[in-house]
Amino acid sequence: MGDRDSIASTAPGQTGNSANPTSLAALDASKLNITLAKTLRPLQPIETLRFGQTFSDHMIVATHDPEIGWSAPEIKPYGPIALDPACSCFHYGGNVFEGMKAYLGPDGKARLFRPDMNMRRLERSCARLALPPIDGDVVLELIKCLVNHEKRWIPKESGYSLYLRPTVIATRPGLGLTASDHAILYILASPTGPYFNALKPISLLAVSENVRAWPGGTGGDKVAGNYSPGFLPQRAAAEKGYDQILWLFGDDRRITEAGAMNFFVVVKRDDGDGLDLITTPLDGTILPGVTRASCLALAGDPEFHKETSVRLHPQEMVYTMSDLSKWSSEGKLLEALAVGTAVIVGSCNRIGYEGEDIVIPGAGMGPVGTALRRKILDIQEGRTEWKGWAVVCA
Repeated sequence: MGDRDSIASTAPGQTGNSANPTSLAALDASKLNITLAKTLRPLQPIETLRFGQTFSDHMIVATHDPEIGWSAPEIKPYGPIALDPACSCFHYGGNVFEGMKAYLGPDGKARLFRPDMNMRRLERSCARLALPPIDGDVVLELIKCLVNHEKRWIPKESGYSLYLRPTVIATRPGLGLTASDHAILYILASPTGPYFNALKPISLLAVSENVRAWPGGTGGDKVAGNYSPGFLPQRAAAEKGYDQILWLFGDDRRITEAGAMNFFVVVKRDDGDGLDLITTPLDGTILPGVTRASCLALAGDPEFHKETSVRLHPQEMVYTMSDLSKWSSEGKLLEALAVGTAVIVGSCNRIGYEGEDIVIPGAGMGPVGTALRRKILDIQEGRTEWKGWAVVCA
């Protein structure tokens, strides 16, 4: 995915007072230094794990200096990072991150799910915010090293994993409004269970007065500034009794995403040839999620159809709340799904819009959502091999 040469090119504002980019040190996993914690933390019972609340013993840190380039990365004990209060990450939001998971397979090996897609997206996100260029393939090697060092933190139970958060922040010290030629890469590991109960559907409130992203913005990149503006609308939705936001865009109320997740609907076809699995196309406002891409690929794969006895047609198309209401009134709207790294595949049972609810039929996850979730989990947890999507941390 993506043109690696264009991704790695220097973004506007990055050269500044820096040395010749060709002479700067590249991020190099072979130079990894390891400083182990003197005392290891006790593992928590899995039933006490909450997303992003518990962290493993170690993290990886590397820094970028405009005169030197990338430092030797280091595995070091988890702990605070000291930063100048004038760093641009605090003032201008120059922060990007990825979300990934490591799973333990029946063979005891740790696996990552389609990590190359995360790394290409990390490169694009850094370029979009004019951060120092970073080589995602090297970051992936560092992630594998961290996973192997922290393997004891990966829960063995199905649905549990070691969540990984590679992050790049802008650390140029100064208040000048310019791109940061300083940066820190750090990688955290956090054991986690299900983001929410996938068997319990969530409710959505369709919102148009606030938008998650807009054309020409950063909605297609995983940057920190995409997330905090959603907290206030999310709070308002919760006060009205809804779990998450369904983000709309434009005068025609186009459907985009659900909370911080990609969104799908399952619709009965007029020709009787199975079901359409519909999601909004990648137009720059939609995050190109790894789970999103995987659901579309499975939905179009005859082998998956054969395994599940479900005939699906993946559709990337613009659709609106009017379409959703029409499909519902005609009895064609069968499932609504929120998908992402944290949740994998979750179901929605109602969508609030203009004072009324569109009710999704069924009491829980429908057959399409169930089949997609089961298949993706089987691949992630090493119970089945599928097109090289599960990558062993060797």
